[in-house]
Amino acid sequence: MKTKEKLSIIIPAYNEEKRIARTLKEYCSFFKEKKKSHNLNFEIIVVINNTTDKTEDIVKSYQKSSKELKYLNFKQGGKGFAVIEGFKEALKDKENSFIGFVDADCSTSPQEFFRLFNNIKNYDGIIASRYLSGAIVKPKPSFQRIIASRIFNFLIRVLFFMPYKDTQCGAKIFKRKVIEKIINKIGITQWAFDVDLLYKIKKEGFKIKEFPTIWAETDNSKLNLKKASIQMFFAILRLKILNSSLKIFWKVLNPIGSAIYKLLK
Repeated sequence: MKTKEKLSIIIPAYNEEKRIARTLKEYCSFFKEKKKSHNLNFEIIVVINNTTDKTEDIVKSYQKSSKELKYLNFKQGGKGFAVIEGFKEALKDKENSFIGFVDADCSTSPQEFFRLFNNIKNYDGIIASRYLSGAIVKPKPSFQRIIASRIFNFLIRVLFFMPYKDTQCGAKIFKRKVIEKIINKIGITQWAFDVDLLYKIKKEGFKIKEFPTIWAETDNSKLNLKKASIQMFFAILRLKILNSSLKIFWKVLNPIGSAIYKLLK
């Protein structure tokens, strides 16, 4: 890169005491090197949300040795909420050209996140994909997880007319102008957050590139497949209703959906 650019990396963190240390060590080390070799400035914003473990203490200890690392701590939970607050914090810095987010478990390595950044080029944003040709997923997911993921993706394509094969992979980078445009328009902060984000971006006419990634799931995964599938189904259903003429009926439909979810849970 000939011109100096800055990348803000948001890491949402909910009870991540077992995994956040490795992620911060690898990301801080890697991007400090890129700061020297590629003339790339960066900051890492950890957004702690509804945490009851020692995540904050671990982040604090790393902050002492890295001026590029900052953190926020909220009582409210949810990945979407955390990412949105991270967006708001990143936008306070007028020097950054790119704002992205990545999961706290380091399933996306800093090398892969940087590869994502390097391939944004003339697009307005880029999202990592585990289902494009060339992607590598380690270890191979279970048959049940693949089926659940493909059904979810089919619903996204049908309901929202989005071409992406993987809306849920936890590594995405956008140009600053994209976040500035949609920050106040994102309404879903739970399971359908990524879908809502990409849908709002699509409606604004921005061009997003989907790019194959190497994704290595770590131990200590918190995902309950059955519960998550139910939550995601109702989340995208709610999102579709809120973006259609049926939104006037949401006050009636919402308690019905909540009751069904409780029965299935």
